[in-house]
Amino acid sequence: MTKGIDRREFAKLIGLGGVVFASGLVNPLAGSAARAAAMADDFFFVQLSDTHWGFKGKPNPEAEHTFPMAIKAVNELPEQPDFIVFTGDLTHTTDDVAERKKRMTEFKEMLKGLKTQRIYLMPGEHDGSLDKSAAFKEILHPETHYTFDHKGVHFIVLDNVSDPGAALGDEQLAWLADDLKKQKPETRIVVFTHRPLFDLYPQWDWATRDGAKAVDLLMPHKNVTVFYGHIHQENHHMTGHIAHHSAKSLVFPLPAPGSQEKRTPLAWDPNHPFKGLGWREVTAEAKKGDYRILEIPVNKAEA
Repeated sequence: MTKGIDRREFAKLIGLGGVVFASGLVNPLAGSAARAAAMADDFFFVQLSDTHWGFKGKPNPEAEHTFPMAIKAVNELPEQPDFIVFTGDLTHTTDDVAERKKRMTEFKEMLKGLKTQRIYLMPGEHDGSLDKSAAFKEILHPETHYTFDHKGVHFIVLDNVSDPGAALGDEQLAWLADDLKKQKPETRIVVFTHRPLFDLYPQWDWATRDGAKAVDLLMPHKNVTVFYGHIHQENHHMTGHIAHHSAKSLVFPLPAPGSQEKRTPLAWDPNHPFKGLGWREVTAEAKKGDYRILEIPVNKAEA
């Protein structure tokens, strides 16, 4: 694994609803100089999603405890991630503007408990659809879509929630097209967004109305991975060579797409309170270009 962290050490992470992403493994056939350079550029980050801070009641009466548990788990990693990203629904929706701002302020204060303070945020529809992310931009982050670079990887944050109609919009698509024109075809690109960019299950709002246009813009680039939240469960999908991976939630799991009539949360089991909540480790095999994804529940007895 990256940075000298082995699988047993990674298994100590019991953070909820997260992804541990390793940028890649060093080719064992590479020369010592090449190996040293590759290891110097290697890194990992943690993705957390759908904390829904402020949620209370059914189906998870323990919801107020899972976010603090995740913070504790990430802090207990033997080596801290280069950064942490939250892919939306940071707070639970409310029509009360004062309460919405209160929840965001509380969320912001809780972030101070993380050892890693390089943190990237984006809104989910619970944070932004009622006011076009006005409160989010006021309290949590001034932008809802932006880019950053880290050790040779170009990261793009997209906003498909501020528009109540679940669209990126022409202006943001033009911004994305302009940004991608500046990237080389072989540049490694990672996209973060809340809703899936593909039509997973539009009947349940599990899609982005113009997401296919974003995927088309990304398609000419050889190395693209998309991480998203929103659906509160593990899901893996390919659009051509672009891989899309969802993160589990920190509050409650949702049913598999189309598995029941309505998109109602799965029932809470007091004997297995963290069932359906977990974290995953993603590693890349440099020699094959394949991904191995290991989903690990919070409590293995609940697998």
